[in-house]
Amino acid sequence: QQPRVTYEKDGQTHEVLCDFIAGCDGYHGVCRASVPEGALKTYERVYPFGWLGVLADVKPVLHELIYANTERGFALCSMRSNTRSRYYLQVPSTDKVEQWSIEQFWAELGNRLDPEARENLVTGPALEMSIAPLRSFVAEPMRFGRLFLAGDAAHIVPPTGAKGLNLAASDVGYLWNALSDYYRDKSSAGIDTYSDRCLRRVWRAERFSWWFTSLMHRFPDTGEFGQKMQEAELDYLVNSRAASTSLAENYVGLPLDFAVQRH
Repeated sequence: QQPRVTYEKDGQTHEVLCDFIAGCDGYHGVCRASVPEGALKTYERVYPFGWLGVLADVKPVLHELIYANTERGFALCSMRSNTRSRYYLQVPSTDKVEQWSIEQFWAELGNRLDPEARENLVTGPALEMSIAPLRSFVAEPMRFGRLFLAGDAAHIVPPTGAKGLNLAASDVGYLWNALSDYYRDKSSAGIDTYSDRCLRRVWRAERFSWWFTSLMHRFPDTGEFGQKMQEAELDYLVNSRAASTSLAENYVGLPLDFAVQRH
């Protein structure tokens, strides 16, 4: 049966016939939900905290990212431009954004920064303030017949490792190459291997994002022992060239051909 997309506009039902469907409609989209039950297997880890984020037109605390692991919880400082900053605080998953004023946010962020960064922190009104839940999620396979899942429709990573957009872009790159081969060379090899190629890259990014999240956040069930393990791991990362190289390689992003099987 030929793939088709059905939608309604102005009270009229429309149908688009096609060769393939690219499911790039996000975690809550209809593409993954349209796959018959039992055809997909999902893996999920929901974290017991979220990120309270603020976007503000204030000078960044530093031109580099600041990741902070503190007894009060995780914090992240990032710049959007020389005059706009994005800041995050780890908060319990039960928190609501209405519980936080912007004054409380700036005060808590300052408490989680080192003295030099705290001194350089510029505060101001929030352009946007929200809480994002953190989860790891993968749906396998990423292909069902002529439907291909890509991006958040197939996988979610916690934002700690900054891999969400990168994974979506690599999915689209693999799919573009597969469809190009199909139409140009009449080859279905890329289509047939799309899911496997994507998932090898996805699970590597999931591993890194899960590891980095576990390293930088306070977990309610790990206590003081867990904090000591995090501190030991951070000490090792800073003082081991091998560990630092591995972190940098994964943070910057593995090359697209890294997922190619070699024998």
